Amino acid sequence: MKSKAIVTLADSNYFELLLELIASIKKHKESESVSICILDAGLSEEQIKNLEEQFEERIARDEKIEPKDWMPEKYRQTHIRQISQHAHSEIVGMLPEGNWITRAPSLRAKMVLIAKVQDEAGHGLYLYSATETLGITRSELIEQLQTGKAKYSSIFNYPTLSWADIGVIGWLVDGAAIVNQQSLRKTSYGPYSRAMIRICKEESFHHRQGYEIISKMANGTTEQQEMAQDALNRWWWPSLMMFGPHDSDSAHTSNAMKWKIKRESNDKLRQLFVDRTVKQADLIGLSIPDSDLNWNAETKHYEFGEINWDEFWKVINGNGFCNKERIKNHINAHIEGEWVREAAIAYANKNKNGIKA
Repeated sequence: MKSKAIVTLADSNYFELLLELIASIKKHKESESVSICILDAGLSEEQIKNLEEQFEERIARDEKIEPKDWMPEKYRQTHIRQISQHAHSEIVGMLPEGNWITRAPSLRAKMVLIAKVQDEAGHGLYLYSATETLGITRSELIEQLQTGKAKYSSIFNYPTLSWADIGVIGWLVDGAAIVNQQSLRKTSYGPYSRAMIRICKEESFHHRQGYEIISKMANGTTEQQEMAQDALNRWWWPSLMMFGPHDSDSAHTSNAMKWKIKRESNDKLRQLFVDRTVKQADLIGLSIPDSDLNWNAETKHYEFGEINWDEFWKVINGNGFCNKERIKNHINAHIEGEWVREAAIAYANKNKNGIKA
């Protein structure tokens, strides 16, 4: 994040001088580390359009937009929606895996799962912090989640019925997340981009750990093989839904691509995931549950069946298998953890004031 900022107030009479000021600042090499914050005190629509055009030029040059830079309100709101949804997904995603910590089949498996859940908590915190740079508070973000105003990934509304499910979550769900997040490392908003770079490094470990679990089961006893195949059968289609609806049916894709919030479309990322994962399934002897799956030698991609979009929208709108349970558990944990937050604030204030323990 840029450590220095120039803040100026501008109305319609001052606009031309404002442009001259910005141009003069940018002549200096040092300006690369300085943010320019413009407070609107009555700019005309034409003048705002001028600022938008300059913003679009920065996007076209692949410049990172930083928190104190001027940005269109729709850009800010789009990022609040997307980054907070990502943060909520990391936190809610701890719930189905956390249920298996005490039931993991070995001490090593318990340790690996605990470490993974802790990683996801950290990812959520990175992303909440990135969202807060856009002018929204943590408490507002939590309220939006708990009241249903904000969404999280549809995949976390499915139950984990066996230990094989934990392996498949690591393999498929984290695998899908990596495909999506690798693209987001180049997103135009600086704090989000930097968070993605850090998160991707840890997600790769989760993916390998999940694949290791499912590989062992796929090469284990007959019962373990059946359990692995059953988990794949149940999680395959929800994993494809993680990439969102077809681009033609998405209300957000157009602006997200224009502003380079997203670098690749939902459908392109979903295809990349299928191409990677089918080969991985073949290696361990599991079958993708899709009778329409077929390798197209001409396109060099796998063709696959139609996703059940009715199920997708049902889950997104709060009527999935575990929607109500997930939010209820989140609310309960938030209430029970109030004393921890109060203690953390008290400790931070004590250190800030130089009081020794």
